Amino acid sequence: MSQSGLAGMGVALGLTALFVNFSIHKIEEGHVGVYYRGGALLSTTSSPGYHFMVPIITSFRSVQTTLQTDEVKNVPCGTSGGVMIYFDRVEVVNKLDSYAVFDIVRNYTADYDKTLIYNKIHHELNQFCSVHNLQEVYIDLFDQIDENLRTALQKDLTTLAPGLHVQAVRVTKPKIPEVIRKNYEAMEAEKTKLLISIQKQKVVEKEAETERKKAVIEAEKKAQVSKIEWEQKITEKESQKKISQIEDDTHVAKEKAKADAEFYKVQKEIEANSKKLSKEFLELAKYQAIAQNTKIYFGDNIPSMFMDPLITAAASAVREEKDQKKA
Repeated sequence: MSQSGLAGMGVALGLTALFVNFSIHKIEEGHVGVYYRGGALLSTTSSPGYHFMVPIITSFRSVQTTLQTDEVKNVPCGTSGGVMIYFDRVEVVNKLDSYAVFDIVRNYTADYDKTLIYNKIHHELNQFCSVHNLQEVYIDLFDQIDENLRTALQKDLTTLAPGLHVQAVRVTKPKIPEVIRKNYEAMEAEKTKLLISIQKQKVVEKEAETERKKAVIEAEKKAQVSKIEWEQKITEKESQKKISQIEDDTHVAKEKAKADAEFYKVQKEIEANSKKLSKEFLELAKYQAIAQNTKIYFGDNIPSMFMDPLITAAASAVREEKDQKKA
């Protein structure tokens, strides 16, 4: 092959390599590729990965479909009182659904966030400031601005750009004129002092309330202890009373049993004595007494001083018996 042929082949290979280099492009994960040809948006979209296109006459844009944060900086805002303030930074966290990429890019271009988010933030903030004074914007209603902006943005996007969602809005404290800012700082310092004073008062009141509750609890505790001790004393007295009553009942029962036993003993002795003083026993006793005497006296009357009491009793019994027979 001639040198001219080799040179032509090299040029052809170079052109082919250059063509391939500009034809291959990459779409990152979390993005969708859209294509333009001659400035017209093509209906074809591509997913993440490597893709081919006709170079020079075809171009592409990579549109993010994951969460992203758009920052809107230095937003001017005039209050209802005529004070100009500036919001240094407003952050809008948003997400575009993959299926809505083509329609949103067709209607609002690939830089859709400039129209749908940046411009809308300016509009909504100025609408808010125009109907509120500086005190409300800077102090009273500042904590509501984030949520109000998010709600207003999402309401319009639901109608104008379905598939684009606002997740959150963060608004920094606005810049206000220096003189006014110093006045607010002084006012905040006084408010802080007042809050500290109020908190100290609450602490003192709380401590006093705590002491009062402690005193009440201690008094209730003592009252309960006294009540318990009193009930214990009453219980002890009642127990002692019952014990004493039981002891008295036991003593009475013992004395009664003892008296019954003595009565029974005496009764039995009387019965035994009554049986001993029978006619036969007295007759026997008479003769025994006579047998024991060494002297015998005759006559109707014998001096009692010479007679044994038992013999006297026996003699009396004999006389009574004789008298009864005579009668």
